[in-house]
Formats: sequence, structure tokens, C-alpha cells
Amino acid sequence: FPLFPAADPAVISPQDPTLLIGSSLTATCTVSAGSRLRAQDLYWTLNGRRLPAASYAALGATTLSVALARLNGSKQQSGDNLVCHSRDGGILAGSCLYVGLPPEKPVNISCWSKNMKDLTCTWAPGTEGETFLHTNYTLKYKLRWYGRDNTCQEYHTAGPYSCHIPKDLALFTPYEIWVEASNRLGVAVSDVVMLDILDVVTTDPPADVHVSRVGDLEDQLSVRWSSPPALKDFLFQAKYQIQYRVEDSSEWKVVDDVGNQTSCRLAGLRPGTVYFVQVRCNPFGIYGSKRAGIWSDWSNPTAASTPRS
Repeated sequence: FPLFPAADPAVISPQDPTLLIGSSLTATCTVSAGSRLRAQDLYWTLNGRRLPAASYAALGATTLSVALARLNGSKQQSGDNLVCHSRDGGILAGSCLYVGLPPEKPVNISCWSKNMKDLTCTWAPGTEGETFLHTNYTLKYKLRWYGRDNTCQEYHTAGPYSCHIPKDLALFTPYEIWVEASNRLGVAVSDVVMLDILDVVTTDPPADVHVSRVGDLEDQLSVRWSSPPALKDFLFQAKYQIQYRVEDSSEWKVVDDVGNQTSCRLAGLRPGTVYFVQVRCNPFGIYGSKRAGIWSDWSNPTAASTPRS
């Protein structure tokens, strides 16, 4: 019984290299000294496709090289599989080729808070975006004038480039927020965004949206709704928008001048027509903040029909 495990049947060099798109590579496969295989008994595949013999060169009795020119980006972020085989198809050794681009500087950082205790941020990966390599994004934040760097932990909560900070945020003090992108070819850091939680507050959509007829008036509908409950305990004002469309159209008409009231009458409508109505909210003046908040999502569509003429 052997006291030590058998040696690998072959070794590929370089092992798991990382290369820029457009690079060339010469890799070698050397069979172990105790093997009966020779260079002429070997061949190469890349992602399961046999590479042409014209790209091979025997470097001694037990080493076969392959030359790859002008490499394209990796077909999968886990790397392309370069494999050395024996004549009968057996796998002797493998190497992953990571071919891509360094990350670009993340852009378009946007953040919002649902309850003034949390923060969700999104960003874009850069102008090009695709690096062909697994790229890791880390959102970091800190109080502007003091405090240490903090790292966000809950990613992909609002899309592929997003992170959620659930608690332990301070009010009345601005934060610095930035995103770091890293992969096998480098690191890129976004510009720093400065924000105060009070200036990026949003709400759930208004609740209990009701649409009803106004007596027998054939060109009007009444819309009523409730203020978002999440912010009822905070000092704030709200402004609302309504949008509506007829059943057989995809074009919405927006009513901007609703103000802070929680009801509105739509006029000038077509008789005997089904309308879909949605409402959204923008909180402002929270604890005296002079900036408007962020519009909520639209409420689910509510339908009603005007009386027939």
C-alpha cells in the first residue's frame, strides 16, 4: 500500500491565470515522470472544444504547449476551462482562464429611507458594465465628520446593484456613501455621495385608494385615499399625485396639483368609460428639512366607470 497519494498525472502552467481581453497566452502541459505518456500523446481543449494541432508545440519529450492569441472575455465568470487530455480522451490536468477587464468606477448612486432608520442604495456598474469576470461590489458609509467606515451587509435587496442598511443610522448628520468594485484585475471606487437621511425619505404608496362616481355626473369620478401609515408619527407634510387612464389605453394622464389633500375629483372624463387610477406620495418638511422627499411607488390601479350618457 502506498504511503503517499499518487502524483498528479500532469501539471499545467500557468495555473488559473488572469488576463486582459486581447492578450495572448502560451500554456504548457507536462506529464509526470513516471508516466508512459509523451508529448505526442496529448491534446488540448478549451471549454470542451478541441484546439487545433497547429497551435501545439512539443517542448521536450513530456511537455506539450498550446498558443492562444487575442483572447476574448471569459464565457463564464467562473473562468474558461483549459484542459490537457491523453490520446484516449482522459483528463490529465486543467486550468481556468480568467479573461476580462478591470472594473469601472460605479456611478449613479441613489439612496432612500422608508422609515428614517434604514437606508437602501442602488448604483450602476459603470458605462460599459460587463467585465467578463466576477466583480464584487461593496457599499461603504460613514458619518461625514467623524466615525469609522462601515460596510453594508444586505445586498441585492432592490435589484442586482443594491444594498440595504437596516438600522443604527443617525439623523441630523450627513453621511458619506460610496461603492467599491473589485475583481481579479483591479479595484475601482465611485465618487462619494453626501446625504442626510431626512432628505431621502420615501413612503409606501398611499393606502385604501377608492374611486367612485359623483352622483349621476357622467364626466367625473371621485378619488379618496389614506395617508401612508409608516410616517404618521413623524412631523411631515405630504404632496400627492394622481394618474389615470382609460381601460383600452396605455397612456396615463397625471394630475400634479393635488397638494396635501387626500381626495380629488377628476373631471372632463368620457361617459360610460372604465378608468384606472393610481396615487403616489412625496413626504417633505420632515423635522423641518427643506428638501422634498422621494416619490413613493404608485398604488395598485383602482378601477371605476363613469355613468353612461
